[in-house]
Amino acid sequence: MIQEMLTQLLPELEVDPRTVSALLCASAAAVAALNWMQRRRIQEKMEEARRMRDLGLQRMEKAVQRFKQQNPGADPSRILSLPLVELAEKLKEGSLSAESVLYTYVDKALAATRELNCVRHLIPECEEQLQDLQGQKEKGLLHGVPVSIKDHMSYKGHLSTCGFAPFLGPPEQEDSVLVQVLKRQGAIPFAITNVPQSLFNYDCSNAIFGQTLNPWDHRKSPGGSSGGEGALIAAGGSILGFGSDLGGSIRLPSSFCGLCGLKPTGKRLSLSGVTAPVPGLLSVTGTIGPMARDVDGLALCMRALLGEDLFQLDPTVPPIPFNEKLFCASTPLRIGYYETDSYFLLPPCMRRAVRETRELLQEAGHTLVPFAPPRVDYVVNELFMRGAFADGGSTLTDLFAQDLVDPGLKPQVNCYRIPSLVKKILALLVRPLFPRLAWHLDALCGVRSAKAMWQHQACVLAYRTEFIAKWKKLQLDVVLCPVLGPAFTLGYPGKLLAAVSSTMLYNTLDFPAGVVPVTTVTETDEEELLHHRGHYNDAWDRRLRKAVEGAVGLPVAVQCVALPWQEELCLRFMKEVETLACERKKCV
Repeated sequence: MIQEMLTQLLPELEVDPRTVSALLCASAAAVAALNWMQRRRIQEKMEEARRMRDLGLQRMEKAVQRFKQQNPGADPSRILSLPLVELAEKLKEGSLSAESVLYTYVDKALAATRELNCVRHLIPECEEQLQDLQGQKEKGLLHGVPVSIKDHMSYKGHLSTCGFAPFLGPPEQEDSVLVQVLKRQGAIPFAITNVPQSLFNYDCSNAIFGQTLNPWDHRKSPGGSSGGEGALIAAGGSILGFGSDLGGSIRLPSSFCGLCGLKPTGKRLSLSGVTAPVPGLLSVTGTIGPMARDVDGLALCMRALLGEDLFQLDPTVPPIPFNEKLFCASTPLRIGYYETDSYFLLPPCMRRAVRETRELLQEAGHTLVPFAPPRVDYVVNELFMRGAFADGGSTLTDLFAQDLVDPGLKPQVNCYRIPSLVKKILALLVRPLFPRLAWHLDALCGVRSAKAMWQHQACVLAYRTEFIAKWKKLQLDVVLCPVLGPAFTLGYPGKLLAAVSSTMLYNTLDFPAGVVPVTTVTETDEEELLHHRGHYNDAWDRRLRKAVEGAVGLPVAVQCVALPWQEELCLRFMKEVETLACERKKCV
């Protein structure tokens, strides 16, 4: 067949079609060989990264055993049971040694990662920092506190991979600003935690280091993209960790794992030295923030970070110190609330959590006001998705082309790879039956020109103005609302990207938002889930029901939101919710 075609196409040339056919076959074979070689190089880089991780774990295992032999009477359970604020106080006054605390948490982290695969790498240099602390006269607020950091927060001498094989290059040349400030405050970064490939997913798996599991139920995801952090802290292997949040990546693992997590306003903490798979993204505001077991731990962390060290190291961060007066205020709050954003109806347990928390807040003397966020469908598709994928997803697809795609990400990646024209045609075809998928496909086409990009930015600003005007008209201090949960069954996050509308909204607005666990999934919740139809009763609603089933006993959280630069008010509100929820549990 090929020879006949070539004979017809090349009648004027004195070329044997069989020769051309042979050349084409040889070229195809060469391309196949190059592809094989590229995949082999990728696999070799992955194997080397895994080998280095294993060596690091073995080195720290030996250090822990050495400490145990030298200190046979050490009581790890006492250290692990202390809340962060109390632990920090005992370290500062000297009633606990930084050495005993560090090795206790390293030991617990080793056990946690053997079970859950949550640690990407332990940091052997933490032992050197431990020695440096002994000579310090001035003790920072986090003196001796072991902390974990997400994979892409640079630590000198270690990789920042974003879960991508193409990023398995030379190690970082210097610490990120966050790590530098932590060290100046006496904290000891000791673990780098696992992430999903690309960070654009709220599961936690990549082709290099594998799948991280939820400590509550190994069939479930820990959330993402700060999933390694969520799993490690929830398993007791870290007392304070740091994640990043572009669409919910601090709040979702906090929700899935039963933790407290804070997404600050975009520039409240420094992003200098934090690796991004899509650098220069401005339409949606990413940020870094703390994750801990309680709100007081988050407040202590922000108190330690928001000081002169941070402002000097990164002059682009507004020099706004921690507002103690705002955090400690006790005047009643005027709180807006909603149980659904009218775009993605969350499972019954998540709406129940908002309802019960609203009742507790009312009983405590706060004023609760119904609030409906405007046009969330527009925010998710036109503002968030079109902004985050302004290039049509080409930056990410170029990276995936140099890597082996993690199985959990294949549904997302396949969608990115569809040519824009085909996406638009598919959007037109499916719109009558599946409007949300049509909006999603159209948004993934991105923007077509600089002018369209400017218009998009103007739309984001206009929506923010509209939202704040509605907030101010109701004279709200804060807002109580749902967060996605409970923990999804493994494999589902990559099939339900748009389900994170509850968190995407506040990245688009660039408002501080935190998550607080308040209850757990009950048998009644599970029974009501059987009748869950969602707002659209489409394939996504049915898939959501499947994703969260079998969750009895898993954590259920709520989301607390404040206006930009009011992290202290957000934390104060979170603390009020946490206190009331804890009191309720004691009474039940």
